Amino acid sequence: MHSTASTTCSFPRSNYIALSRSTSHAQPSRHGARPNDSGVSRTVRFRRAIPWWAIVITVLVLVTAPFAVEPVWDAATFGSVGEGRLDLPSAYMAIAPLSNVLDTLTLLTVAQHVAIFIFVLALFTGWRAWRGRTRRPTPRGEFIAAVVLIVTVVVIYVVGVLLPRPMAQLVLSDPEVVSIDFHAHTKYSHDGRSGWTEEDVRDWHRAAGFDVAYITDHATFEGAERGVAGNPGLAGQGTVLLQGLEAFYRGEHVNILSAGRRFRGITTKDMKDVDEEALALASLIPATSPLLIETIPGNLSKMTPAKFDGGVGVRAIEIVDGSPRGLAQGRKEHDRIVKLADTLNLALVTGSDNHGWGHAAPGWTLMRVPGWRGMTTDSLSRRVEDILRIGRRESTKTIERRVASATDPMSIIFAGPAVFWRMLTTLSPDERVIWLMWVWGLVIVIGGLRSYRIRPSATA
Repeated sequence: MHSTASTTCSFPRSNYIALSRSTSHAQPSRHGARPNDSGVSRTVRFRRAIPWWAIVITVLVLVTAPFAVEPVWDAATFGSVGEGRLDLPSAYMAIAPLSNVLDTLTLLTVAQHVAIFIFVLALFTGWRAWRGRTRRPTPRGEFIAAVVLIVTVVVIYVVGVLLPRPMAQLVLSDPEVVSIDFHAHTKYSHDGRSGWTEEDVRDWHRAAGFDVAYITDHATFEGAERGVAGNPGLAGQGTVLLQGLEAFYRGEHVNILSAGRRFRGITTKDMKDVDEEALALASLIPATSPLLIETIPGNLSKMTPAKFDGGVGVRAIEIVDGSPRGLAQGRKEHDRIVKLADTLNLALVTGSDNHGWGHAAPGWTLMRVPGWRGMTTDSLSRRVEDILRIGRRESTKTIERRVASATDPMSIIFAGPAVFWRMLTTLSPDERVIWLMWVWGLVIVIGGLRSYRIRPSATA
């Protein structure tokens, strides 16, 4: 009696015998090897066991090692950063390939996203065409493959945007230096993520290495005030949230620091625009004038800077803004922004512009604030704003995550390979080892699963 397992996938015995007899006298090829030569079988097995993608990724991870660069740099000068380094927690390292890919995608511009999708689509089309040389394609099979590709891309973006994950963190070497984000939002902004509370903002910034973050919601102080109420007793005991507001000033978006605390009534009643008369009155004493930051994306030609000796206007400008459009303008108009800061004596700052999406900080603003640890919330905010107001251009240093830039048509066309190359060059030696472990671990797992495939039985 035969077991069920041995008969479900068996050829009929008569057919198997007939097939054996018909092939037992097969003639050797002109090279002296039979069609089922063991050497050919070994080659096939080798190709199946060592997939091409594993070899390509391994080569790229190793080839990019001599071109390795630091993952962060000075946003203004593109020089090295002496005050800090990017630290990767153990959980981030454990899934390094996924972490690196999702961080990179989070920091791309809209044009780069489109270019990468086209690049992936071209690779997919080429692969399906190459595969069709040995396997006859069918409309149904090609449709299913295309659906799988699209679903995979969507899942990757959803995971990157929505799901929590470990974050790369900036660690500073000087205890007198404070890292600040001047542009963040909560659910109380009309475009904030639903459920994104002030404590979510605090946790996000703590994970990214920020000591201070300004909540600058649109037309409301609720999220900022809640954040201030939940601050640690003294600065240095956790991430401190400070209050601000994003509004229009002469048609341009600006962030007004402490707009609802030190400078009440500086906006219109709907809190959407700066009240220019109120701003002028509040700016009569230069040492206590409101501090406005020009945000990007925006029209830099319409920016209204304050004079060197004070007066009404903008005193700082973003060089890094974490929104896709902000990232695009910051990279495209980098030189112009730096020149404006130099000639108009404006402080350069960074803003995550985080609305609750993604888990990668695009940049940090560093300020030297002696004795900031141990300050109260109000004392720290007043000190930060005083330093910006007085020091202007010399008061800050801006740090940026290094990614492939795309500022001209050719760089956008080749954004796919350029972005992947830049990502690999920023890997640390430990990350490279983990990449290789994941690649070859998957090869072993996939090979093991293939070995358990049900094969035809030779018995009836």
